[in-house]
Amino acid sequence: MNKPMPLADFARLPPVHGAQLGDGLAGAIDAVAERAPPGQRFLRYGWYAAALAAYGGEARTLIVEREGTPVLALPMVATGPRWLGMAAVPGSYWPFRSFPVRADAGAGAFDTALARLARAVTALRIGPVYDDDPAAGPLIDAARARGWAVLDRFVADSYLLDIAAARRDAAWPRNSTLKKNRFHEKHLGAHGTLDWRFVGGADWASRAFDDLAAIERASWIASRTDGRDAKFTDDGHGRFWRAAATDPVIASMMWAAVLDVAGKPAAFSFDLNLGALKYAVANSYDPAFAKHSPGKLLYYRNLVRGIADGITRVDWGAGDSGYKRTIGAEPGPAIRDWLLVRPGIGAVAARALAFAWRRSGHHPTTPDTRELPSES
Repeated sequence: MNKPMPLADFARLPPVHGAQLGDGLAGAIDAVAERAPPGQRFLRYGWYAAALAAYGGEARTLIVEREGTPVLALPMVATGPRWLGMAAVPGSYWPFRSFPVRADAGAGAFDTALARLARAVTALRIGPVYDDDPAAGPLIDAARARGWAVLDRFVADSYLLDIAAARRDAAWPRNSTLKKNRFHEKHLGAHGTLDWRFVGGADWASRAFDDLAAIERASWIASRTDGRDAKFTDDGHGRFWRAAATDPVIASMMWAAVLDVAGKPAAFSFDLNLGALKYAVANSYDPAFAKHSPGKLLYYRNLVRGIADGITRVDWGAGDSGYKRTIGAEPGPAIRDWLLVRPGIGAVAARALAFAWRRSGHHPTTPDTRELPSES
């Protein structure tokens, strides 16, 4: 009688991947996002639905499955002239515009995604995303390996504050900083009673967004720009954030610190909190109180509260590096915009135009010495 073969003697077959591309946003987006790296878990169905509601477009979703389990979800909207067949990942511009991938997806998921994409689009735009983005990075690597043209343009440097490291070295915030803040708070209080409050989760009602919008309308962004970059006004990105908050999971990640002076909203800091990581998305203040640094006072209070809540790292994103460096942030991964063009005549043309695409981006304020794989 033949003895059964030990299990260890069987050769493990590689996992089977399959891809489906369907119209609309797929419900499987949430299943993938829930198993994505912690910093990507806000990339849910509600996030992309909010983008469509705010900015328009008709979505398609590419879902890659491994042995029947969704491991990658790539929402896309058409961009540019229809005849070009280009698509882009939708979403809010900050903290970044990427797509969810399970942390254990493996390289095969990206190869499968590229094979299906090549039959569906001429080119795919992803960005802005960080150089270490766990979804975009492997997809870009797979595209290069498959002969796609890969174009990048620099958007900005990011800035990261490692609170855990700062607290290991010394008291943080420093006592001298807290003393200066108390001095400014005392003089700010001459304008009226100060109320420091926090908004999160179920508190995201219309009134909360109205308060943030009121601060932006009084701020420099309204007086010095056309206001389109404001996060919470009707003529800015307010529609997006109000729509995103209808997903209770995303709402639980959204967080704001607000300062009221004499009962009137005067400053805010708005973040996404994902476990120990805080994305600092936006902050603003009423310039009527600028002499007493209300924004600085508020974000220090916000960070102290974050420490109490288990925050150990703050991603300040892009923008003015002055106050970020003052608070202890250091340059992090570069933020770039990517264009992936499938093999063929389009890829040949894209490689010829790569220099123009790169020049259309921003220029680093400090020399950008980070090396990217060269385009072959």
